[in-house]
Amino acid sequence: MSALPRQEIINRRMPIVVFFLATISGLLLFAVSRYQWLPPEVQREFLLRGQANVSSVRRLPAERGLIFDRQGQPLAFNTIEYEIGVSPNLITRDKRLDVARQLGVILQRDEYELLQLLNSNTSWQLIARPVSAQIGQQIADLNIFGLIINPLSKRFYPQGELMSQVLGFVIESNDNTRGAMGVEGSYNQTLAGRTLQEQVSAIPFGLPSDTKPTGQRGMSLVLTIDRDIQFWVEEELRRALEQTGATRGTVIVMNPRNGDILAMASLPSFDPNNFIRVSDPALLRNPAISETYEPGSVMKVLTIAAALEQGVITRDWTYNDQGVLTVGGINVRNWDRRAYGLVDVTTLLVDSLNVGAATVAMSMGTDEFYSRMRAFGIGQPTRVDLTGEEAGIMKVPGDPDWSEANLATNSYGQGLSVTPLQMLTAVNAIANDGLMMQPRIVYQIIDGDKVIDAQPSALGRVTSKQTADIVTEMMVQVVEREGGVARARVNGYTIAGKTGTAEIPSPTGYETGPNSSIVTFVGFLPADDPQISVLIKLDRPNEYWGSIVAAPVFRQVAERLVILLGIPNDQTRQLLQAEGGRVNSGGR
Repeated sequence: MSALPRQEIINRRMPIVVFFLATISGLLLFAVSRYQWLPPEVQREFLLRGQANVSSVRRLPAERGLIFDRQGQPLAFNTIEYEIGVSPNLITRDKRLDVARQLGVILQRDEYELLQLLNSNTSWQLIARPVSAQIGQQIADLNIFGLIINPLSKRFYPQGELMSQVLGFVIESNDNTRGAMGVEGSYNQTLAGRTLQEQVSAIPFGLPSDTKPTGQRGMSLVLTIDRDIQFWVEEELRRALEQTGATRGTVIVMNPRNGDILAMASLPSFDPNNFIRVSDPALLRNPAISETYEPGSVMKVLTIAAALEQGVITRDWTYNDQGVLTVGGINVRNWDRRAYGLVDVTTLLVDSLNVGAATVAMSMGTDEFYSRMRAFGIGQPTRVDLTGEEAGIMKVPGDPDWSEANLATNSYGQGLSVTPLQMLTAVNAIANDGLMMQPRIVYQIIDGDKVIDAQPSALGRVTSKQTADIVTEMMVQVVEREGGVARARVNGYTIAGKTGTAEIPSPTGYETGPNSSIVTFVGFLPADDPQISVLIKLDRPNEYWGSIVAAPVFRQVAERLVILLGIPNDQTRQLLQAEGGRVNSGGR
């Protein structure tokens, strides 16, 4: 058989080839058309992958809100530093070495290291963060296309160490900042504002936008703290540490009527502008709310108030003090080991008798005693608007390590622990006619042109006004009566107060010897119309007793406060009241 001509072979096979190509084309068209009907989540994934090849996303933090004291003095604001970045695709290869050399001179960096950054295959590369305004300007003057200079907001505290443990500080890392400790931590979201995002193009000839999105600025805060009061309180506390040999100390000044914290000072302290250099982590806590201690005899104020409110005792109640009381297998003794005989309740408080306090608590019974101590806030946080607050410890019946001896010792402030703010808040209830107010540190929130006032809030009524008045009269006698705490007196003003001297617990019991006590004085004035309350706490002073060490510090602080706050003395107030006037300098 002779071979078919080539043209005829081609003609016979052509339909097969055409059919095959048409089939393949149809399949390809079908496959391509399927992308028009992909599920939404698949389409989004392809879109994101496509964008990732030509751009990247960078976070732009908002400008942080400012912090002011109650008089409008700045306590925390922002200064400008700069971040230097580069879009490597916008700098031609023949210029990169020269750019690296110029940057190396200004930034004092190795030019080979910088050249590696310029040669990186990324849309944006960080070169330096932060740099000063001077260095930022020098780099801007190079006028190199592709270099990106972004302003950064840096937190600055113009008062230095003043109230640092109240303010806290800001931790900055790359494109994220967060408040830590104090107001900066507790109000971080309010101060930080809203972080936005910026698309950065990776296309070599995609020019950067002239306008960049800006974040929503954080809200600003006005504190209840008064800078001038805070300054003098810290000065008096520093002087007290030097004079008494105490290792640490805390002073809190409040308005008992509304819970405003006018000053909160603890030493030693730190500079929030250089918090990174602090070697002792304990300094980065606020002892006024974060460290607990056994308050000692200040607790007798709460014990007597609770018993009066319950009706177990009256202002005329007496008992026979024999100098020792056996409870739960322990012997409770008075601080001076003396027996006082027939004693009334005011003398119990004036002479600070442990036997008397334990006798009152035993008369109340466990359920009533601990219920009323919880009402005073013992063993639970005050919920002040600061980070790091501790609840303290108060063992109660039912706890595995509670015994009847705890009921006796708790009545005079041993065997339980409180924070300084807890203790002052509880005593403030007596100053405020039995109504305990929520402690607060923020007075106003400023959102642009809008000002939001923080309203005072009550934690609850713990005693009647009648009970509070009786206890206040007793606290006045603590300061005024012969043998009382005379060192706390302020000329022209009636003071209500109580000292506390507490032993320091150790793994083997309580410490003994020199520098083995924590002393406290809590007082308010004027006693008949309290405008301010003050707590003084000193750790391990050379002298053992609170009446000797803490009471004089209270006097020094109070003498300055009545001037700064313009609180008239008793005689002036009585004249004003006789003419129908009223003085309330402690409020805002």
